Amino acid sequence: MNNQRISCPYFLRMLHKKIGIDIENCIHFHIFADLLKFERKSLEKNRPLILVTNDDGIEAKGIRSLIEMVSPYGDVITVAPFHVHSGKSHAITVEIPIRYNLVREWDNVKVYGCTGTPVDSVKLAFSAILPRRPDLIVSGINHGSNASVSVVYSGTMGAVIEGCINGIPSIGFSLLDFDPNADFTASVHYGQKVIAHVLKAGLPESTCLNVNIPPVPMDQVKGLRVCRQAKGVWREEFEKRLDPRRGEYFWLKGYFVNHENGATDTDEWALENNYISVVPVQVDFTNYGAIESLKRIQHE
Repeated sequence: MNNQRISCPYFLRMLHKKIGIDIENCIHFHIFADLLKFERKSLEKNRPLILVTNDDGIEAKGIRSLIEMVSPYGDVITVAPFHVHSGKSHAITVEIPIRYNLVREWDNVKVYGCTGTPVDSVKLAFSAILPRRPDLIVSGINHGSNASVSVVYSGTMGAVIEGCINGIPSIGFSLLDFDPNADFTASVHYGQKVIAHVLKAGLPESTCLNVNIPPVPMDQVKGLRVCRQAKGVWREEFEKRLDPRRGEYFWLKGYFVNHENGATDTDEWALENNYISVVPVQVDFTNYGAIESLKRIQHE
């Protein structure tokens, strides 16, 4: 290409003020191209970096909807299990190697699959994949409820709590619908309100959010309701079966029992009444109110 003066566009003239290069006298095209790259990287540094994960697997509709939810707000890197890891809570892999692959990428989104659990995915992202510390971690959108005591068992929330432990604002989203082709329209719409607030205002120290969405059309959702976790328990039933060789095996079944049916300030009540529940979850499990009464142990 012949050397010639290049008339620089307005945004590069503004760049001149930032970096102190006489752009009007750039006469080589490769210099012009480098300046374009510099400007792009400069802009990217100002965009939030958002880590996405889940426990339903990289191909679940829920995580695709979650990427759709957060992609307008920053650069998105997804690291999630290749396969379903529901109910894995905070499990990590210690006995076998963990591997990951780039599955797909477009625009401001990269999607990686991981052979580990949801928490493995977050830890691996921190250590080997992310270019820097993320500004936000989101997990889900889970196919099924993670309200009440389910937060303890949830792989979705395990990943969120791992982010919270590391001081990163983290949010878990769950839709009360197990259908693989569930409608996530309301989840995306109202979830973006939560995302925008957290990116702007942050979260209290050692606090993450557990957001659950009722399984109704968006025009039936009454809005967001910040509330507490309902007291309840899962009643497990192990159904005994026989394999083709007459060997016994057991299949886990169960149902949830709400111990606070009359309480109107819980996540279970909110969901039953078509509100989206938003529960602040703390990482510190200490029961501070019990410390004084238990100190007598020190003197017995």
